[in-house]
Amino acid sequence: MKIEIIPLKKIPLINKKVNLGQLILNDLNDENLSLQSGDIILIAETLIAKSEGEMIKLRDIEPSKIAIDLAKKTKKDSKLVQAILDVSNEVIATGPEFIITETKHGFVCANAGIDESNISEGFAKPIPKNPDNSAEEIRLFLENILSINLAVIITDTQGRAFRNGAVGVAIGSSGINPLWIRKGEEDLYGRKLQTTEIAIADELAAAASLLMGQANEGIPIVIIRGYSPFNTLRNKNIGIKPLIRLKEFDVFR
Repeated sequence: MKIEIIPLKKIPLINKKVNLGQLILNDLNDENLSLQSGDIILIAETLIAKSEGEMIKLRDIEPSKIAIDLAKKTKKDSKLVQAILDVSNEVIATGPEFIITETKHGFVCANAGIDESNISEGFAKPIPKNPDNSAEEIRLFLENILSINLAVIITDTQGRAFRNGAVGVAIGSSGINPLWIRKGEEDLYGRKLQTTEIAIADELAAAASLLMGQANEGIPIVIIRGYSPFNTLRNKNIGIKPLIRLKEFDVFR
């Protein structure tokens, strides 16, 4: 299997609602590229949030006493802390300059995934309200025009328990099962796998992150081509939920 990771290099900076599907088609035309059946399109959640007009204007936030107390403890701006609380189900842990929460999507991550990088001064960027829907709308738009099978994955950058550094992860998907359950398949020695589950969407997001970067790379969309299990994992009715561990099985809370 040979995989290509193709960056879209001419996506403009946006600060208003736009049709990302059309933006992708325009960029492909400008770069003399085309999509093929089986392509997986990975889109940074910053671009999704901007295109859907979901930016947070920090100066309009009135922090609560809880937010003010948490801000002192974590050395964060109280308005930003309030924004974090507003999109969270619960605070799980706090530490120097971070607040671990469970977001309303069910993701457990630092600062509810809210970020102040690569956006205008005075604004913060939340995780999109429904990344699965965002991915599905873009996939359907492109599939209807091009008459090919595609998958779309919305990516974020998050840390991991017990390891330093951040990696690309999937927070929304459409057109592909994000979790490949390989239980029952045989290994090289003919033994049946008992528990093996592969977070395919996260692995694809991490691969795309190599080109997307975290600073001024300016590449919010990447196409992964040639991933041969695409047809095996093809699923138009499932989103990101299979990757979210149920709370009763989260032994670290």
